[in-house]
Amino acid sequence: MRIAAAQYPIDWLDSLDDWKTKTRDWVDRARSRGAELLVFPEYGSMELASLFGREVAGDIHASVTAMGDLLPDVNTHWRELAASSGAHILAPSFPERDAVGAVRNVARLFTPAGACGEQAKIVMTRFEGERWGFVGGGPIRVFETTLGRIAIDICYDVEFPAIARAQAEAGAWLILAPSATEGVMGASRVAIGAAARALENQCYVATAPTSGRASWSAAVDVNRGAARVVCPPDIGFAETGLLAVGEMDAAQWVYAEVDPGLVTSARADGDVLIFADRNKPGGTAPKAEVIDLTTG
Repeated sequence: MRIAAAQYPIDWLDSLDDWKTKTRDWVDRARSRGAELLVFPEYGSMELASLFGREVAGDIHASVTAMGDLLPDVNTHWRELAASSGAHILAPSFPERDAVGAVRNVARLFTPAGACGEQAKIVMTRFEGERWGFVGGGPIRVFETTLGRIAIDICYDVEFPAIARAQAEAGAWLILAPSATEGVMGASRVAIGAAARALENQCYVATAPTSGRASWSAAVDVNRGAARVVCPPDIGFAETGLLAVGEMDAAQWVYAEVDPGLVTSARADGDVLIFADRNKPGGTAPKAEVIDLTTG
């Protein structure tokens, strides 16, 4: 199976139709290269704040409030793109205010059959929690799809072993890690976290960052990073554990071939048995709930 991970640029938009055209073009490009699963980044949706002018786009809370009115149309658009393209699409995460005013960062996985699974970011960074006042969500989830069981760890979440462990123990063979980091340090933490989670869980991890500069945005003004797909350095996988990595800060898709069968075989009879052996020291881990997305 071919996966495409986006290094997605944050653009100033003049209309919602312009955004729909942009995202449709990105999907079409990935599908033309044979990608069956498309991964967009954390906070890639924040470019929609530009539709409300610079004053709103420059204020994180005004942006969240204004963008909230677009969410139904945004979700409909991604659902239609998944259906028309025949691809599974992890849409850019979207900050959402709930009935009591709390804001959570939510990513949605859309399937060609019309199903949609939601994963809220579980652990907030200091910036999100202390400066923006966003709150962590949950529960930890794994999504049953026609591509197998897939999990989502939004940016900082991929740096926490317990989250990915719960997902892997619930059957996830692939973890999607959309990200948004403003410096090399943050991008490096995501990359190191992804590689560590792939090693510990003998699975694939795909990261997809925002890219470029958007000085008008309160949320994604500076974006550094490179998309990558990593795997355990084990029998049948890339010996280095790195399948593909993009050019730092470029706007592009990064492609890799992944095979759930290799995950199954590595966990059962790999060169090492990290997934099984890690339980030997004892201890408990949180559990993930499984959400069925195999039907519309």
